[in-house]
Amino acid sequence: MVFLNLLTFGLWGKLGRLTHYAVDAVLISTILAGMRRSTGLTFNTERVSVGGDKEANKWVDKYLGVGEWVMDQSVAIAGSSGWFHRTR
Repeated sequence: MVFLNLLTFGLWGKLGRLTHYAVDAVLISTILAGMRRSTGLTFNTERVSVGGDKEANKWVDKYLGVGEWVMDQSVAIAGSSGWFHRTR
């Protein structure tokens, strides 16, 4: 295993850490999507832009869109399974 680590310059550990951070970012985005749906509170993307840069707003909107997509998919899968039922 040490030989493999030397061959890849420790990239496996870095790849694992990057994957962990990506999954954490998606979970945070999904939590924000759930907050928006259940309470109506939305993240103010206007406060993110530094110096009036609209590019940052686009990236934040894309990031929050990933959370919306994950929430949609999760609700669809849970709704089609037999383990959950709707109460409303």
